[in-house]
Amino acid sequence: MDAVVDTPAARKAGFETNKLSKRLHRLVGQAIADFNMIEAGDKVMVCVSGGKDSHVLLDILLEMQRRAPIDFSLVAVNLDQKQPGFPEDVLPAYLAGRGVPFHIETRDTYSVVKRLVPEGKTMCSLCSRLRRGILYRVASELGATKIALGHHRDDMLQTFFLNMFFGARLKGMPPKLVSDDGRHLVIRPLAYVAEDDLAAWAAHRRFPIIPCTLCGSQENLQRQQIAALLRDWQQRFPGRVENMAAALGNVVPSHLQDRRLHPFATLKTTGVADPNGDHAFDGDDDPCAPPEPTTGSASTDPLVARPLRWMDPP
Repeated sequence: MDAVVDTPAARKAGFETNKLSKRLHRLVGQAIADFNMIEAGDKVMVCVSGGKDSHVLLDILLEMQRRAPIDFSLVAVNLDQKQPGFPEDVLPAYLAGRGVPFHIETRDTYSVVKRLVPEGKTMCSLCSRLRRGILYRVASELGATKIALGHHRDDMLQTFFLNMFFGARLKGMPPKLVSDDGRHLVIRPLAYVAEDDLAAWAAHRRFPIIPCTLCGSQENLQRQQIAALLRDWQQRFPGRVENMAAALGNVVPSHLQDRRLHPFATLKTTGVADPNGDHAFDGDDDPCAPPEPTTGSASTDPLVARPLRWMDPP
């Protein structure tokens, strides 16, 4: 057995790892509680691709399952898309070693995508649609009541900006939604978690990471460019990403332009001040008024009563 080295550097590293663990469990528990992602008796199908995000998701949910205030079950599912060189023995061995019930679904979507997508074009859209349809079917076959995906806070922000820049719409990646076929609930328990924290935890836990040789290997994707933009903003203006993430949960339809969400055409004066009115950046704010407090994350939401036991650190 290796001797435990007790040095200032080792103690600091242990302290930082403990902080990271508590932060991850707190943020995942908070997201689960905020959006009522997991309920008593749920069978949660955790989609495990072999990447860092899904590895961390499963790891945290296993701990949550052990100490949660309710009973629920987990089943890990991997879709083997027959990518060349995919180490098909790695995940079954790992999942069996963790004592996790699992299912490996084998479908050659790789050949389909390579055949239908012209060389140099983005594969993500078709690959995602094929994968989604297969996972929905598997969820039905396994009797899963929830499908858990490993998308994190940065994925959600990237999706928001992709939709705004290239789709001309304010649309993101919700923490919880009904599937396209209307039969499944999809949840994203990592909704509040930063990608850097996932990478750090994956390195600490030494998960058997399997790289993607489809979309993950393509260069110059718009998503990668958006990710680089967000990283640059965060480096130059620390806290900006946290504020943008919080903004996704603080929408003011009356100060946008969507006529479907706010009755602009029928607005009338009331002569009564609205205490909840939004005054920020209107251009005529009282310069002597104290600034309103800002929120750096959705954790400050005063409207949601959350069961704290979901968030207690291990």
